[in-house]
Amino acid sequence: MSEIFHNIGILAHVDSGKTTLTEQLLYLTGAIRNAGSVDAGTTATDSLSVEKQRGISVRTATASAQWKGVTVNIIDTPGHIDFAGEVERAISALDYAVVIVSAVEGVRAHTENILKSLDAAKLPRIIFINKIDRTGADTSKVLDELKGISSQSHLVLSQIENEGEENTRVTAVDGDAFRQNATEALADICDEAADAFLCEELLSTERANELVKSEISACNLTPVVFGSAKYSIGIEELADALVKFMPDSERRKTEDLCGIIFKIEHDKSLGKISHIRLFGGEIANRDEVELFAPEEKITVQSDAVEIEAKPPVKEKVSQIKKFCGAKSTDTGIIKSGDVAAVCGLPSAKTGHFVGSVAVSEAAKLVNPFLRVKVTPSDSDPLKIPALAAALGELSDEEPYIDAKWENGQKEITISTTGKIQLEVLSNLLKERYDLSAEFSPPTVIYKETPSGKGFARARYTMPKPCWAVVDFLFEPMPRGYGVSYHGRLPSNQCFYRYQSHIRTSFNSCLEQGLYGWEVTDFKCTLVGGEHHTIHTHPLDFFVCTPMAFMNGLSEIGSTILEPLLKIRVTAPEELSGKIFSEIIKMGGEYDTPVIRSGIATLEAIVPVATSMNFPERLATLSSGKAVLSQNFYGYRECRDSEEHINPRRGVNPLDRSKWILWARGAYQSE
Repeated sequence: MSEIFHNIGILAHVDSGKTTLTEQLLYLTGAIRNAGSVDAGTTATDSLSVEKQRGISVRTATASAQWKGVTVNIIDTPGHIDFAGEVERAISALDYAVVIVSAVEGVRAHTENILKSLDAAKLPRIIFINKIDRTGADTSKVLDELKGISSQSHLVLSQIENEGEENTRVTAVDGDAFRQNATEALADICDEAADAFLCEELLSTERANELVKSEISACNLTPVVFGSAKYSIGIEELADALVKFMPDSERRKTEDLCGIIFKIEHDKSLGKISHIRLFGGEIANRDEVELFAPEEKITVQSDAVEIEAKPPVKEKVSQIKKFCGAKSTDTGIIKSGDVAAVCGLPSAKTGHFVGSVAVSEAAKLVNPFLRVKVTPSDSDPLKIPALAAALGELSDEEPYIDAKWENGQKEITISTTGKIQLEVLSNLLKERYDLSAEFSPPTVIYKETPSGKGFARARYTMPKPCWAVVDFLFEPMPRGYGVSYHGRLPSNQCFYRYQSHIRTSFNSCLEQGLYGWEVTDFKCTLVGGEHHTIHTHPLDFFVCTPMAFMNGLSEIGSTILEPLLKIRVTAPEELSGKIFSEIIKMGGEYDTPVIRSGIATLEAIVPVATSMNFPERLATLSSGKAVLSQNFYGYRECRDSEEHINPRRGVNPLDRSKWILWARGAYQSE
């Protein structure tokens, strides 16, 4: 009989009890001898020193347990919004998620985003309503909130005694009570259950079990259980529900060898470690595997020439391990449906696939909108290459850091999502690389988009031997559209392999526009181009395309886009006026507040540039009584009168002569 695997992610807003729940599940299943404490820094999955010091998770951690004949691979994720990239990548590896919601605080903003991302990924989930022992616990209110967020039906699988008290108890719903709950929950999504409900009958236990499992797997039904992770209440009921009702790894199985690298870490003795979820096939020590990058981000229409396929990178596996936090054991093999850590893949990056590419979609949880300059603390220029290499390695682990440095520059830039992430990076640089770094105050990451419709052209026919002509049509599109690429020319006008070069080069052009920002929200169509059968060199279109791109932006003009945040403030009603005043000062737009029992909830859209210090201002004006949550909302045309320019890396293609020399390797940029 083949082994049954459940790959689960523990997801929630910060301080909801994710790591504590993970610890209790590991203790219940016998994977660890004693349940550790987050406050004491003794949990199995918080192994970094910074996690133990701060009492929060900052990196995804994996652990494996056995429960009633099922191998449960647990992926414990950070809850703080600064590290939501870890959650985003973990979702791609899961069979389903365990989403934790506090019975006291209810559904927080980040939890809403997680649920939306699970919807986009078509991934089942089970809700664990935690902290039912605390004063103010209100599970009925939380259930109402959940129903207001999700279109899925909810099935309660446990019942509570003495809610909000220290002596609270949880028991599983079974027998006729289970049949009643299941029939009612399924009635809205299943004809068989609806017929039974209308006839005032109950589904049989066997049929209820079958339908519940099927509808959960189809993402139509969400089971809900209650408990208190801190006091190990409801943990066994949760574990039983997982193996009884939730889908196993067969749901995402592929016929061919296929896996996704959802986490990268580096070890001094083992080198790069790639944590892989395998959907199909099997990998053993000494096997040679192929690595594939995920598909490009821009939308490419079928009328465009495909990019020339590069042969996949092939690398040999040296070791395969199973991790439980920082502890590991050698397994020598990873089977279909399992999760393991593979050593010996130096080219691997987070998000890459092994064997073949699988389709995995999820809503983005992270949009870094701040950029920071990084320099050695002692300003020693000789340390810059080592610092750049270290940040490059950390970018392998967290791609959203996106460290950028051109050889010869005196500073490195990285993207960041907040102050806590910078503190963690500073700690990792010191602890792992013995490097001390200074971070500049964060600056906003703007974007730009073509200001109107127009052509982008360039002719590169001198100095010989060369011949490349590129002609694009740029058309602006609505905010949030992204970039799409269209157009195929006759091969006798421009060989298809050269059109592939144009498309490849176009993708890289998007990184820096007229003002040095990423270019987005437009449609590009290749409408003209030509090669010369004698004079064209294979690399000529990589020289010509950036010139055409920048010529187009220069002619059409480029509009700066600024990032926005959606904020939600919960505060005493009498503070509403002061908060509205702050929102207006920031240039924000707000809705009518919702007031209940003297507490006002306000939602607003504000620019990132004017709201960076808002959390501190809010804490001061409310004397700590206001609760703030904020999430990335999108981009809009910049409304201030300032000129926002990002220094360009490398040579600007608008400086034609320098660019040609630089692109041909005959000139070094400063």
